Amino acid sequence: MSDQIPPCPACGEAFAYEQGALLVCPMCGHEWSAQNAPSDDASSEAGAGIKDSVGNILADGDTVTVVKTVKVKGGGGGVIKAGTKVTGIRLISDGVGDHDIDATVPGFGRMQLKSSVVKKS
Repeated sequence: MSDQIPPCPACGEAFAYEQGALLVCPMCGHEWSAQNAPSDDASSEAGAGIKDSVGNILADGDTVTVVKTVKVKGGGGGVIKAGTKVTGIRLISDGVGDHDIDATVPGFGRMQLKSSVVKKS
């Protein structure tokens, strides 16, 4: 790794810093691997892959609304009701099953959601 840290591929800011094996942007919260920092083409391809239930492209930090009631498995269970707003989502590629959003859901805490049950607000 060179002494020069590349700008954030998500927002383009030059304030990124190293945290272990990752590079982190304090402006938008985006994290990426320091060993294979993406080019502009790779970041646009990665971001274009995750869409909400109506086809809007999602990005880190977006606010989404749950569009259908979701049963929560494990840890006490419960239900996330349709219409629940979730702020500050984080897109993930290594989620459990086909869960591709990591977020803090009001009343439940941190959990993973499927993009097919949310709509960008």
